[in-house]
Amino acid sequence: MSFISYSQNFEDVLLWRALGHVQNGCYIDVGANDPVLHSVTKAFYDAGWHGINIEPMPSYRQPFEQQRPRDINLTCAAGAAPGELILFEVPSMNGWATTDAGVAAMHRAQGYEVTETHVPVHTLAAICEQHAPRDIHFLKIDVEGFEAEVLKGMDFERFRPWIVVVEATLPGSRETNHDTWEHLVTPHRYRFAYFDGLNRYYVAEEHAGLMAALTVQANVFDEFVSHHLVAAQEENSTLAAQVGSHWQRVEQQSALLEERGQQLDHAARELERIDAALREAAQAIAAGHEKAEELSAEIRAAQDREKALHADLLRTDEWGRNLEQRLLAVYASTSWRITAPLRYIARRGPDSLPNMARRKAKGAARRTLRWLTAQESLRRTLLPVIDRSPWLQACVARFLTAAKSATADTPAATAAVPHQLRDLPQSARTVLADLQRTYQKQDQAKS
Repeated sequence: MSFISYSQNFEDVLLWRALGHVQNGCYIDVGANDPVLHSVTKAFYDAGWHGINIEPMPSYRQPFEQQRPRDINLTCAAGAAPGELILFEVPSMNGWATTDAGVAAMHRAQGYEVTETHVPVHTLAAICEQHAPRDIHFLKIDVEGFEAEVLKGMDFERFRPWIVVVEATLPGSRETNHDTWEHLVTPHRYRFAYFDGLNRYYVAEEHAGLMAALTVQANVFDEFVSHHLVAAQEENSTLAAQVGSHWQRVEQQSALLEERGQQLDHAARELERIDAALREAAQAIAAGHEKAEELSAEIRAAQDREKALHADLLRTDEWGRNLEQRLLAVYASTSWRITAPLRYIARRGPDSLPNMARRKAKGAARRTLRWLTAQESLRRTLLPVIDRSPWLQACVARFLTAAKSATADTPAATAAVPHQLRDLPQSARTVLADLQRTYQKQDQAKS
């Protein structure tokens, strides 16, 4: 498996080349800054090492506590003597924090914003005495121009890091400044081993065998990859997985859309069928409306006929009541009482009377018939009634026959008389003819 480098200038690659054989080693990182970004110790921590992280900026304490639980994480500065100092930081540039007022002034001159924070100061020797184990495998110092003060507070005779790595250029510059602090290292039996363009590497004389590993820059034979590349690969893998998942969802959505399309086609066909059915229903409804209108017209015509029939009934009822009144008037009239003998004779027959009575009766009957035939108003009243009723016609015929028999002295000739009128006397036939003519005139007047 390739070594993953987190440091800014592959410092951890060189240190791993020299110290990778050490199990559960220990480091001290002065100016640790961030637990991951540009960290020289992150790869060693992941390999099971532990150490002391010294970072004066309070904002970095929580990330170290969360990500480096095996480490000792100190929020302070390392200096020549215990006390307090002002830390100058450039918020826009990660890692640009220094205790050197001159460096801060340079940053301001370059247009960067610089903030100031008061932090406690402890000597590196005191920190080692309190927290460091017996073997310190490497010490790394990156304090942006404050290197000399840190080294002044270190006791290299008591605490012997195997390798010491110190940033040796001015912040943001290729200009070296090791001449201001190197004399604090080499007199304590440390040999200069390598300069990587940013840092100078020193090896304790008792571990001089590590010098050979620190003679060339990090290269392909170190079999390492930058964590930026790993992060990019992981991000790429994540993106690929997301893309795959996305395409899977796209395929699912496509399948769903295809299914929905089929459903829509089916729905469209169903809608066409329903539309056709609705058109047929509309036509049927229209035909029904026409039929309903026809029925309504028929109903209205029937209602009109009903009204006409009702009016006829009212008129007939009125005519019947009027006729009833007329008949009552006839029954109460003198003529009706006068003709009573005739009606009696018609019912009983003339032979039932004595001879003298028959002669008197015949005389009375002749006078009655002459009187009846002379009554125009009576004919106008009785004729419509008799003509409308076969029963009345039969009664009149019988009456006239009886009257004829009662008044006739000799048989009359019947050659030119209709068969149904032969039994009637001439005067009765004359009355009947008058009644018929009157009725015909009334019918003509009505039409």
